[in-house]
Amino acid sequence: MPLTGGNLLADLPATALPEEELTLLLAAPGLRLERIVSTGQASPPGFWYDQPQAEWVLLLAGAAGLLIEGEPAPRRLVPGDHLLIPAHVRHRVAWTDPVLPTVWLAAHLGAG
Repeated sequence: MPLTGGNLLADLPATALPEEELTLLLAAPGLRLERIVSTGQASPPGFWYDQPQAEWVLLLAGAAGLLIEGEPAPRRLVPGDHLLIPAHVRHRVAWTDPVLPTVWLAAHLGAG
């Protein structure tokens, strides 16, 4: 595996993007690591993620509301907050900061 590196907070968009920006950082057996940049995006109405693998997310910048099915309100995430979402736990992004880029680090565990 080659030596790689960078800064997760570099090259953030200065204006809103039409869609989230996803950058694959690492792919290895059982692990996929991504940087996701949101600029006000949310999950489409009625859409829920239901993933076959666990996902660990860390919010690095911005803010977001993450709704877990069955919970009464979205969890507010701010920089430094992290959450392990087990496989098949339905969830959705209720909102992301419309002013500042929201930067997520997402690790998909058990990913093929």
